[in-house]
Amino acid sequence: MAGHISALSETVVRKRVVYKNRYGLEVVGELYHAKDMDMGQKHAALIVGAPYGGVKEQGPCVYGNELAQKGFVALTFDQSFMGESGGFPRNVSSPDIFVENFSAAVDYLGLQSFVDREKIGAIGICGSGGFALSAAQCDTRIKAVATVSMYDMSAAVRLGMDREAVQAAKERLSRQRWIDAENGYPEYIPSFPEQPIDAVPADLPEPGAEWFRFYALKRGHHPNARGGFTTTSDLAMMNFRLLDFIDEISPRPILFVVGDRAHSRFFSDNAYAAAAEPKEMFVVKDAEHIDLYDRLDRIPFDKLAAFFSENLRSGGKRP
Repeated sequence: MAGHISALSETVVRKRVVYKNRYGLEVVGELYHAKDMDMGQKHAALIVGAPYGGVKEQGPCVYGNELAQKGFVALTFDQSFMGESGGFPRNVSSPDIFVENFSAAVDYLGLQSFVDREKIGAIGICGSGGFALSAAQCDTRIKAVATVSMYDMSAAVRLGMDREAVQAAKERLSRQRWIDAENGYPEYIPSFPEQPIDAVPADLPEPGAEWFRFYALKRGHHPNARGGFTTTSDLAMMNFRLLDFIDEISPRPILFVVGDRAHSRFFSDNAYAAAAEPKEMFVVKDAEHIDLYDRLDRIPFDKLAAFFSENLRSGGKRP
């Protein structure tokens, strides 16, 4: 399929799938498995969530392709209001729905005759790391979770703001709702160009330059992911706390994968500190945040495969 940032292995099958979440919204995903997989047997399956604002063709396709070669069924998907998935207006961010879509992916996988319902795990890249953990807090069908370059978007939306700044942001966004209501459609201002560019603007500060190094260049550009969400989406995220119950994932295991140079590393550190055992932090040498989206020489697929193979062997660890 055109638009994927990595080539599909000759040994892997990729199939477009469509299913609904509990709100009745259509979710479009892609299912990966080895061509020689015995479809008459039941296999372990992994859900792979895209970076916040990204789509299944950016990063998740790399994971799906590699994990299928390691014997897993892998399901990638576009979040609601994004990519090929349903939902209107477009580019709306909803913490509740984005978490729900991980459980909807479990629903879909569990209905497949070749998937073992007791052996379903989740991987969340960037913002999906927070959504995957949040889903696992209550959905005990997710037997093991790994986050990669995790962002907690409910914390990120308030990052660096004191109470006065938060109040000012709420006032500004609340006024924007009047403008959206008058216009009949919410404001959406893309972050990245419609077509890929050849170089990142020299005057762009970090971490904005890092986002451009992936999303704006040919490396990761996709027309369905122009960056950001509708302006007033931040209000919903400010009113939601994704990881308040992260300790309740235990005794199911969590693996945090993070680059040693990732600007976002503190999100993983904070979540790791709040999580109960069993938990593990795996630090990738010489890797920035976006390197774990697509770089085969950085993403620790052997580590991920070993983690899920061990912890999905008996449907996750139990007391």
